[in-house]
Amino acid sequence: MLAQPIPDFELPSTGGKVFSLSQASGKSLVIYFYPKDDTPGCTTEGQQFRDAYSEFAKLDCDIVGVSRDNIKSHENFKAKMDFPFELLSDSDEAVCKLFDVMKMKNMYGKQVRGIERSTFVLDAKGALQREWRGVKVPGHVQEVLEFVKTLPREGS
Repeated sequence: MLAQPIPDFELPSTGGKVFSLSQASGKSLVIYFYPKDDTPGCTTEGQQFRDAYSEFAKLDCDIVGVSRDNIKSHENFKAKMDFPFELLSDSDEAVCKLFDVMKMKNMYGKQVRGIERSTFVLDAKGALQREWRGVKVPGHVQEVLEFVKTLPREGS
């Protein structure tokens, strides 16, 4: 799937907007999928993307977080954590299916279907350049940032 253009999609976004992939082109883009708002691992991951946001911005790279939570939950999570990027609601799992991040997982000894923590980097033309699946949070954001530094930027 690498270096493949990702089909355009639209999702409801925080800030009362609708995010569309086609409108995000011209910059590279980090799309990170996470299981649930306001849970320990997802909070830590979001905080690390938040803390590195200015570094990504200097590289002409945007960030969006995606989970199945509704917009109200996303708005509360974003405000509480002061995230400078938008969170997208994929309640019908259409984009989760597009990126194949829905997996069976063990939660407290039960099999549950949920989002496998995953990150995708698209270049300024909207082509997938790198993916991480089954992400472990420690060190992950720094690894993504180091990869984004290797991408060609528009006008360079």
